[in-house]
Amino acid sequence: MPVLPIRPWPHLPLAALPTPVQSLPRLGKALGLELWVKRDDLTGLAFGGNKTRKLAYLLAEALQQGADTVVTAGAAQSNHCRQTAAAAAQWGLHAILVLAGEPQDPADAGGNLTLDALFGAEVIWTTWAERDQRLRQTVEDLRAQGRRPYLIPYGGSNALGARAYAEALAELLDQLSPWPEVIILASSSGGTQAGLVAGARLLGYQGTIIGISVDQPADVLAARVAALANDALAHMGREDIHVAATDIHVEDQYAQPGYGVFTQAEAEAIAMAARLEGLLVDPVYTGRGLAGLIGLARRGRLPGRRVLFWHTGGTPALFARAYQADVVRRTRDDAPST
Repeated sequence: MPVLPIRPWPHLPLAALPTPVQSLPRLGKALGLELWVKRDDLTGLAFGGNKTRKLAYLLAEALQQGADTVVTAGAAQSNHCRQTAAAAAQWGLHAILVLAGEPQDPADAGGNLTLDALFGAEVIWTTWAERDQRLRQTVEDLRAQGRRPYLIPYGGSNALGARAYAEALAELLDQLSPWPEVIILASSSGGTQAGLVAGARLLGYQGTIIGISVDQPADVLAARVAALANDALAHMGREDIHVAATDIHVEDQYAQPGYGVFTQAEAEAIAMAARLEGLLVDPVYTGRGLAGLIGLARRGRLPGRRVLFWHTGGTPALFARAYQADVVRRTRDDAPST
């Protein structure tokens, strides 16, 4: 495996690694490119996903600090919160999830919210506008009560979380030869893309890493990814390497409907992946990321290229009541069956 020139750091054995890399010949043929997928939906923790790699480092730090509670935030169907709740249960920590949206009964909501309840997580409902303030207030209240909370940022995206994806890139480059010319993934909190960018700088990977924005304008997300990549590099002892926002590739066309707004683009991507490859992607993240890949291919941006789609998980959202009926209805006739 390509070796990152960095010192090791404590982490927990949360993920089943390495995750597989698989060819997607039928979908690739339909799009006119050589297509592969990195299956981080198979990281093994509570239906898997990219946050498991990050949590391996974050929870190790929480335990080192003597935490008894982890606190994080997300949307009602947050994949990050679901994996955080599972990891906390596995290591004997209480999980508090600050969720933005209308309060929902887990028994009726389905998807990740039902799983949060199964893992014993405590849920605090708030609005999107007040989420970050409520998150900070929750931590302060716990400390005032004599508890020992550890705050996990949105998406697990900080220097420590991003470090996990610098290491994930080394794992990928050991699995696939020749290396992919383009790596495409859904990007939102920015930590996964930032880690890949940092890893690329450390390992000499010259391919293009494209984040399909789930919810932010390209300039906003690119600045966030660059900052996180620099934080991760500094954490790994490589302050000599600098990433600029102009170095970050973000496509934001599919972010315009807004976070979690299910459109025909996601429906087509879900249907194509399922019917051509037996591969499941979710309505919010990987469905939108794959829709972006399909759009780039159709616009002639990826002709004949060797492309890897980094599957970041999220499939429990297919069973959320907010999406389930719409997914089935919209995808019924949207993709070829042969």
